[in-house]
Amino acid sequence: MTTPDLRALLRSPEQVPSPTATSAAGIPATPAVPATGVPEAVAPAETPTGTASVPAVPPADLSGLATTAPGAFSPEAARKDVPILHRTVNGHPLVWLDNGATTQKPRQVIEAVSAYYSAANSNIHRGAHTMAREATELYEAGRNAVAQFLGAPSPDTVMFVRGTTEAINLVAQSWGRAHLGPGDDILVPVLEHHSDIVPWQLIAEETRARVVPVPLTPDGEIDQAAYADLLSARTQMVVVSQASNVLGTVPPVREMTALAHRYGAKVLVDGAQAVAHMPVDVQELGADFYAFSGHKLFAPTGIGALYATPEAMAEMRPWQGGGNMIQSVSFERTTFAAMPHMMEAGTGHISGVVGLLAAIDWLRGFDQNAVAAYEQQLMTYAMQAMATVPGVEVIGSAAERIAVLTFTMAGHDPASIADWLDRDGIAVRAGHHCAQPALAHYGLESAARASFALYNTSDEVDQLVASLRRLGQSGQSGQSGQSGESGQPSQGAPAQQA
Repeated sequence: MTTPDLRALLRSPEQVPSPTATSAAGIPATPAVPATGVPEAVAPAETPTGTASVPAVPPADLSGLATTAPGAFSPEAARKDVPILHRTVNGHPLVWLDNGATTQKPRQVIEAVSAYYSAANSNIHRGAHTMAREATELYEAGRNAVAQFLGAPSPDTVMFVRGTTEAINLVAQSWGRAHLGPGDDILVPVLEHHSDIVPWQLIAEETRARVVPVPLTPDGEIDQAAYADLLSARTQMVVVSQASNVLGTVPPVREMTALAHRYGAKVLVDGAQAVAHMPVDVQELGADFYAFSGHKLFAPTGIGALYATPEAMAEMRPWQGGGNMIQSVSFERTTFAAMPHMMEAGTGHISGVVGLLAAIDWLRGFDQNAVAAYEQQLMTYAMQAMATVPGVEVIGSAAERIAVLTFTMAGHDPASIADWLDRDGIAVRAGHHCAQPALAHYGLESAARASFALYNTSDEVDQLVASLRRLGQSGQSGQSGQSGESGQPSQGAPAQQA
């Protein structure tokens, strides 16, 4: 295995050569899937119930999708860098359609983490020796890369955390504890992941504030009229995902943020599902806080970042105490380090930051607008193709959405659907997806979900559809689109999340 030059990682993303120029050692250089035809993109039909109906006959043309998007992006350019995509599962080539739960890692990330432990492992910010300086430089280079990636005004507005969930808890505890009180409102759309709900319920119990749900429209969008009506002088915080993990809905976050600010409320944007699918500019969004997880951005697990405006940072109190977040300690008085270090108690996930830095550099080697355009084409193709499978209903039909396709299939429990697909090497998620209120909006406790990334192809969509057709013809059956009262799928399988 070629060991990358860690010093090269210290260069800004603009200076780093495109990682796709060199093929991965030991990974097939030829595309994993064949090139296909180029049909006209056809938008899925809108339905008043928010589900994509199944037509009596298939569309006339489902012959494939363009393998390149504007800006010369092709999924094969990404696939050749991702080793795991070239393995087999149950005797079949892996089709990874569980990107909403976690993304697969390019070799550049894997090698960067390995090289860090092989050549630069040290603690940071508290050593004068060479390796301590090198590790600190890598860690802070990662902070700088995150700031650039998010369009943040300064690296000093970025805090490292374990992931989106920890970031939201951090804001709830460090900002919410100091600013919420009896009668205050925290607005959270029904669309949201449990991590956007539960931390605020916990702090609301302590402060006697209340979490107020914002309803959805039948097509799975946030009801903007209801949102405007719920905003008031009592509103202190609005929590909203830039993209839904279960419906794919992309809300008008900039407009929602601007409206919340008129009432003096802060806005926390959950970017966990957005960062891998679209360019992000936190200043353009107007977000007071923005959180994301590295493992959904082709980086290692256990690392993420929280952006906060300088004004919001000034209103935050220490959340955890310990090393690294202090300036001086005595038994009489402790003074704290400046932000963002005040929020990073103890030894951070240094290798995770190195991996996140490599992941951002890898992703920025592609034209982000071209990637977003390709994924939209792929989603349109997938919607068309899934509509030809008898009994399949796709949940949500928002006009703006990322490449997430959550569905039920008449006569088949979501867990049994996932198990069937797994036999064909196709990985999807089944369960409540940590978004039980969103599923309840459609009268469901469980559903299956296929979620796409830049390395997925129309050929993989075809394999998904073919496998589902075989399931429908197999005569096997199970509970239809539902699970037990606990929200767990049948057959004793645990509810899969994220």
